[in-house]
Amino acid sequence: MTTLGAVFLPTTPPERLGAVARTADESGLEKLWLWEDCFEAGAVSATSAVLGWTQRLHVGIGVLPVPLRNVALTAMETATLHRLFPGRVDVGLGHGVQGWMGQVGARVESPLTLLEEYANALRALLAGSRVTTAGRYVTLDGVRLHWPPADPPRLLAGAQGPRSMRLSGQVADGTILVAGTTPDGVRAARALVDEGRVAAGRMDPHPLIVYLLAATGAGARERAEGGRPSWSRPGENVLAVGDGPAVADAVQRWADAGAQEVVLQPTPDDPDPEGFVRFVAEQVRPLVR
Repeated sequence: MTTLGAVFLPTTPPERLGAVARTADESGLEKLWLWEDCFEAGAVSATSAVLGWTQRLHVGIGVLPVPLRNVALTAMETATLHRLFPGRVDVGLGHGVQGWMGQVGARVESPLTLLEEYANALRALLAGSRVTTAGRYVTLDGVRLHWPPADPPRLLAGAQGPRSMRLSGQVADGTILVAGTTPDGVRAARALVDEGRVAAGRMDPHPLIVYLLAATGAGARERAEGGRPSWSRPGENVLAVGDGPAVADAVQRWADAGAQEVVLQPTPDDPDPEGFVRFVAEQVRPLVR
C-alpha cells in the first residue's frame, strides 16, 4: 500500500507548525515531512516539537544537509528522537545545496565521498558500536553513543543525479526523490538504486519516496505552474492539481511507477497549510490504492 504524506514547507513561519501538526494528526495523515533549508527552520527541533504535540503522526526529515552537521551530533539527535518517540521518525541525509554550504564555509570537494563516509559512520553509531574512522571528511576516535536507540532506525538519502542514486542504494535504506521527478524518472531511479544495492550486496527492501507538487482550491493551476520545479522540462506532467479524485489519480501514477511513498508538496503561496494537510488525509488518501 502506498504511504501518502505532506510537506510543511520551511518558508511557512515556524509558529504555524503546531496547528498544522495537530490538524495532520487529527485528520489521519500518515506522515508530515519537514525540510532543513538554509537559513530557515531547524528540522530536528521542529521534528521533536511535532512528535510531542501529536499522538500517532509520523515525521520525515527530508533532508539533513550533512556538511552542516557533525556526524556524532546527528547520531545523538537521531538516537534521542527514536528513544523519545520510537518508530515515529525517519531521518534523511543529503549533500546540501552547494551554494548554501559555501555560504557557511562547509562546502566540500566531493559531496559523494562525504555522504558515503557519513552514512556508514552514522549507521554504526546508531547500532551502538564504538566507532573509529579516519576518512577524507569524517573522523571519529572511539566514539560511542551513551543512549543508542533500542532498534537501529532506517536511514534515508536524498538523491537527484545517477551517482547519488547508486550511492543511496549502497548506503541508505530508502531514497528520497525531488519534486519534478516524472513517473519515468521514478522507474529510472529504481534501476540506478538497485545497481547500488547489488554492488553492495544488499537484499533488504529499499523504498522510493517522491515529492509531488500539489495544489487544490481557488487558483490551484496558476499556483502550481508558478511553483513548477525549474529542472522540469516545459510541458512535463509533474504536478497534481485539482480536487481529491484528480490529485489521487496523479498520486496513483507515481505509485504505479514504483514509488512506495508519495509526499504531496504544497506551493509556497498555498493560502491554507492546515487545510492542505486535511485535504491530503481526508480527500486524497481514501482514493489511493
